[in-house]
Amino acid sequence: MTHIEEISGEILNASAMILGSDHDQDVTYWYEGRCPYSGEVLSLPRTLQSEAIAKVLMQELGCIYPHDIEGKMYGVLLAKSLTGKRVILKAFSGLLNGESQIEGWVPPIAGREKVAIEESITLSKLAIIKQELIELSKIPERLEYEKKLQEYELKFQVLRDQHQVSKQARQLRRTLNNSDLEDLDRESQLEKMARRNFKRDRDQVLLPLKEAISSADAKMQVLKKQRRELSRTLQTQMHSAYVLTNFAGETRSLRELITEGAMPTGMGDCCAPKLLYYAATNKLTPIAMSEFWWGSTSPDGYKIQGEFYGACVERCQPLMGFLLSGRRSPTAPHVFVSLVKRDLQIIHEDEHLIAIAKPAGLLSVPGRYLDTQDSVLSRLRQSLGEDKTLYPVHRLDRQTSGILLFARDLDSLRSLNHQFQQRQIHKIYEAVLSGRIDIEQGTIDLPLWGNPENRPFQQVDFERGKPSVTEFRLLENKENYSRIEFMPLTGRTHQLRVHSADSRGLGMTILGDRLYGCDAATDRLHLHARELTFIHPRSQELIHLQIPVPF
Repeated sequence: MTHIEEISGEILNASAMILGSDHDQDVTYWYEGRCPYSGEVLSLPRTLQSEAIAKVLMQELGCIYPHDIEGKMYGVLLAKSLTGKRVILKAFSGLLNGESQIEGWVPPIAGREKVAIEESITLSKLAIIKQELIELSKIPERLEYEKKLQEYELKFQVLRDQHQVSKQARQLRRTLNNSDLEDLDRESQLEKMARRNFKRDRDQVLLPLKEAISSADAKMQVLKKQRRELSRTLQTQMHSAYVLTNFAGETRSLRELITEGAMPTGMGDCCAPKLLYYAATNKLTPIAMSEFWWGSTSPDGYKIQGEFYGACVERCQPLMGFLLSGRRSPTAPHVFVSLVKRDLQIIHEDEHLIAIAKPAGLLSVPGRYLDTQDSVLSRLRQSLGEDKTLYPVHRLDRQTSGILLFARDLDSLRSLNHQFQQRQIHKIYEAVLSGRIDIEQGTIDLPLWGNPENRPFQQVDFERGKPSVTEFRLLENKENYSRIEFMPLTGRTHQLRVHSADSRGLGMTILGDRLYGCDAATDRLHLHARELTFIHPRSQELIHLQIPVPF
């Protein structure tokens, strides 16, 4: 088992104390799959212990790759050998620096070597296509077109403004009856002709540029289609060649395991299958597994550096049942209940409302994917009963801790929503910035827009953005950090985070906010919803909630 011994000594050394701790059962997530033979639900936990080991790997990656690298999933598996010794395996999804096999990491799933030549040829073709796409996307005509277009738009606006002034003057002269009407009509016609000539000259300059851009775009579409076909052909070959072995000693190809529907690109190259396959073929018993994202944010904005994620729905989840077969594992439900009791502190409850102290790292409401079902709302329903109605009044970002309010009936929800719309609900957040500021207090008024092609990232945009206003007050400067109070007057996504990070706002990221550029080594976003004041929807009593700041 050479790959076990080759694992980074830093991980083994830093994990020495962790391995002997009592945190095996501190479960934060369950990898689950249904056995294809017995129908039994099989599971493997992610624990605080495996997360701690993964964080050591994050530190190692940060040292090896100090600058931005391509984002991908990484994983660690804590396992036990036949002699009872605990070992750690680590894996990356897909390729790392263009390589599928790197010393110290678990190797790819068996079968890849059968299509190695085809893979090499295809990857070379894909690299050529990638370079051609980059060159076509950067042709000088694109920049020239944008530059000329802005110039013409500015000149045309000046011309229109001049003609508007002339038009108003003519209207006045018509009213005073002191000008020849034919002269006024002639002036109007000349101005219309000037605008037509301007547009004609503009189009003569812009049209060739536009044609060059359209030609490049057409070539890009052809290249992208070729890229898809090459990738699909290679994946089909790999899926037929890839074989998986489970803990019962059974071996199947991916094509045998996924018999219905199209098989997603990259299936079999993810961390979880690689780690479990290696453990099964080396007679290791898995104890816990953790997967996290490292590098630039995923294209859909869903995965952020340093965050833990569960099995991906399309590529990993369909394989989990087979991979875990033959491994005796505990079941998840009793642990889920303990998570409800341990993490969710109720700070206010009556027959109409319930307010929770949300911990950092937990979603407010369930997401769209299997690994984003764990949330405050789902835990509350698990604890209170699925038949109990609960409506989220507002939301907090996953990384933000603090007060989260739920309504228990629609009338209360409507009342509170109305208060939010009328800005009658007062919220106070507390944050630690990644550096020092000297401004005592002020108001940030920067409109925010979420680019649909770069979610969940928000940006300041004065044309498309929605009004976003935040008041702030400096609480203290301590060492190299500033502690600050935020009072948002609007409730946009990531409003406080962007208003803090943008140079036109505070110009300083919130400590731990990796999405907006903070690279400080910290285990959480230092943003906390500390206070919430509102009128009770039924009693009309003023309710003021406040909880301690955990950092």
